[in-house]
Amino acid sequence: MTTEATLPSTSASPTPRQVWTRARGIALAAVVLVAAAVAITLFQSDARRGHLDPRSADEQGSRAVAELLADRGVSTRVVTTLDEARAAAGSDTTILVAEPDLLTPRQQSRLYEGTASTGGRTILVAAGSSSVDRLAPGVYVDPATTFDSTLDPECALPAARRAGAADTGGLRYSTTHADADECYPSQRLATLVRIPHPEGNGDTVILGAPDILLNDRLDKQGNASLALQLLGSRPHLVWYLPSLSDTSATDDDERGFLELIPSGWIAGTAQLLVAAVLAALWRARRLGPLVPENLPVAIRASETVEGRARLYRKANARDRAATALRSTTRTRLAPLVGLAATRAHTPEALLPALSAHLRGEGRDLHALLFGPPPGDDAALIALADQLDALEREVRRP
Repeated sequence: MTTEATLPSTSASPTPRQVWTRARGIALAAVVLVAAAVAITLFQSDARRGHLDPRSADEQGSRAVAELLADRGVSTRVVTTLDEARAAAGSDTTILVAEPDLLTPRQQSRLYEGTASTGGRTILVAAGSSSVDRLAPGVYVDPATTFDSTLDPECALPAARRAGAADTGGLRYSTTHADADECYPSQRLATLVRIPHPEGNGDTVILGAPDILLNDRLDKQGNASLALQLLGSRPHLVWYLPSLSDTSATDDDERGFLELIPSGWIAGTAQLLVAAVLAALWRARRLGPLVPENLPVAIRASETVEGRARLYRKANARDRAATALRSTTRTRLAPLVGLAATRAHTPEALLPALSAHLRGEGRDLHALLFGPPPGDDAALIALADQLDALEREVRRP
């Protein structure tokens, strides 16, 4: 029975310790990155829980404004579906849409159709470009947000003039409606816009930021006054918190894969790609011309010979192996017979000197030192043995 011999590992094979030493920096960075992502996700999920919810007493909730409205006789009802919001619309009702950008385009169009002609008020909180076009036609969102949180009214809207300065800084809007009220401007663009409906006494109010509705900001500036006047103009307030479980969202046209990915994940992926490129540049070793340097460790000559022999054997390069053996032997023999190293590979100079040193012993030195390559491995081994024997004989005193 024959068994296949396994070749021993050479010095070029990295040990497990070397692999760990090289990879531990990248592994540590990956662990830190994953831990940071998990921590940020947990922190943001906790921070968003109860956001703009009139039932929440958290800092980002809106229970305080709901309690103040209740003291003034305004009832607040929370709805989470589009059908409930449309059914509640009426001339005596204010519908507040907490996060209109979460609605699908079809939901936005249906909500506008169900509220535009009822005579009630619709309040859009921080409506972006993906929702303002359908929920407030004729209003446009500026891509740059304002860095100023507290702004002055600078408009004729009675509610804004009575409230005074308020924390409305956020998204900025422009409108083509000539009868619109544009309040709390930042760099000539409004952060609060009121658009009267063409039919009845209804209107749409767009807030650039939710700060005036939050529990931790309600007592600042004129936030409470502005919030109570905007939300308390009708006896009933319907607080619409869009939900992903709303069945009306499934009636929308099929959305692309990128549209289903939250914007935060897209930004995070872009940051990871930038980090990967920077890591590749950091780890790159050949950004310029090669620079020779000393080996960090000494390699035994036997290992070099063994490795080179395996390469020759793998490539069936018996001719190159024989040439290397003969050339090295001639280089070592030349000084022993009194020749310069530059003439070691010249048959006319080396062969007569060898014959004289060996006293004319009969052998074919030309075939041995300058002959054709061997035809098989056995002939190559025999050639190596003959060259060794010749060198020993020349070295013999």
